[in-house]
Amino acid sequence: MAVKVVQEWLNSCSGCEISIVDMGERLLDVLALVEFVHSPVLMDHKYFGQLGDGKHLEIPEAAVGIVSGGVRNEEHLEIIRLMRQKCQIIVALGTCATHGGIPALSNSYSNQETLERYYGTESTDRPEEFPNQGVPTLLDACSALDEQVKVDVYLPGCPPHPDHVFAALVALVEGKPLDLPGRSVCDHCPTVREGKGQVKQLRRFLQPPYQQSPDEPLDKMRCILEQGMLCMGPVTRAGCGGDGITPRCLTARVPCRGCYGPVKQDGNQRLDMLNALASNGIDVGSLPETVSMLRFAGAHRMLRPARKA
Repeated sequence: MAVKVVQEWLNSCSGCEISIVDMGERLLDVLALVEFVHSPVLMDHKYFGQLGDGKHLEIPEAAVGIVSGGVRNEEHLEIIRLMRQKCQIIVALGTCATHGGIPALSNSYSNQETLERYYGTESTDRPEEFPNQGVPTLLDACSALDEQVKVDVYLPGCPPHPDHVFAALVALVEGKPLDLPGRSVCDHCPTVREGKGQVKQLRRFLQPPYQQSPDEPLDKMRCILEQGMLCMGPVTRAGCGGDGITPRCLTARVPCRGCYGPVKQDGNQRLDMLNALASNGIDVGSLPETVSMLRFAGAHRMLRPARKA
């Protein structure tokens, strides 16, 4: 009998769902083992009945619930709580679900500031009131799933690599532990590192990293951080390269931006990165700002509105 799976997306962009499809032919292997009984982005299954005549939110019972996106409004909260009731196992799919993701950057502002920034422009007056008819009420902050309900499996990534989505589904069906990369991007980066003291200040990433030639292999290129450009590799969990491991950003000759979140689930990428820079003798004052160090992990109260003077 196929294992029933419910899939939901909350405060997200559908990139994680695209990773499910990007499993390619392996998706056929998965579909032979599981049955998706609810997935708004991939199939037609309504919350309030197919005719919309239901009175309450309906989500089928399932062995596995896969949820992408964080929790930003009351509708998201209602859905994830119902998912927790209906599913034996909850999988947080993607960095928005595990750590808030890009949407959690809004945690740097109050809801009022966010709405004023969104609806007000330099050329128009701010509206006296913001849209509220049929719109779910915003919560105080964008939160990761485990701030609201118990999460059983974490599958970070923006989006998670299809290799790991496939591995997770197979492991769940077969009842085996999921084995994902548990070290940092730097541990899998093939670039050349010469050690501490190579750079004192950081500069903006306005030009490609130095190479002898455009065709130079990655294992011949100097570490981007040692070239003086901020790379979040030391404090970011590996996995973006899938089973091939080599980090995708580095393959493209650009610094790691931290999309897989902290190496440990409860890590703080900003604090850990500042400590790493300081311990290597790099002037952290050369950074124009540090909020972007949490561009993928601003939930768990890592980012908060600035206090008024």
